[in-house]
Amino acid sequence: MKPQKEFNIPFVGLKQGLHNFEYQIGNTFFEHFEYDEFNASAIKVDLEFNKKTTMLELRFTANGIVNVNCDVTNEPFDLPIENEFFLVVKFGEEYNNENEEILIIPYGEYEINVQQYIYELIVLGVPSKRVHPGVEDGTLESDILERLEELSPKEKTLENDNEEIDPRWDKLKNLLNDK
Repeated sequence: MKPQKEFNIPFVGLKQGLHNFEYQIGNTFFEHFEYDEFNASAIKVDLEFNKKTTMLELRFTANGIVNVNCDVTNEPFDLPIENEFFLVVKFGEEYNNENEEILIIPYGEYEINVQQYIYELIVLGVPSKRVHPGVEDGTLESDILERLEELSPKEKTLENDNEEIDPRWDKLKNLLNDK
């Protein structure tokens, strides 16, 4: 996967202090990663970029909506997304991204690409189980829900309540009560 240029931040030319970047993320962004879990997406990512003398601090904030299919009914619905991520970029001898909160880049670098961090921020902001709000509050009318209700196990009722129970079972129940 080749990094997209619009996500490169050339930090060498920036003055020390806070800088803000804004990205509008749609489905074409996820196509680049070959990620097809979203039917549609409209997400705004704000990046607060703080340049200091020896390091860079990046605070990503994502807000928006992704259209996904419900895991219970497979009905599409809009799921609000809200997530935040903080990254510290330090300079060292060689590139190292083993720690998820600290990135070490070589001294000679002059720009950083934030595309992968934005992708992870959004994908990890989606809950692992996506349930349509209509399923949770009972307002969704769906053939799948009706079929699930039909197939769900029901409580068994005794056909003959007057049926005699073997007295040996009562003796065993007494063992549970004795301590």
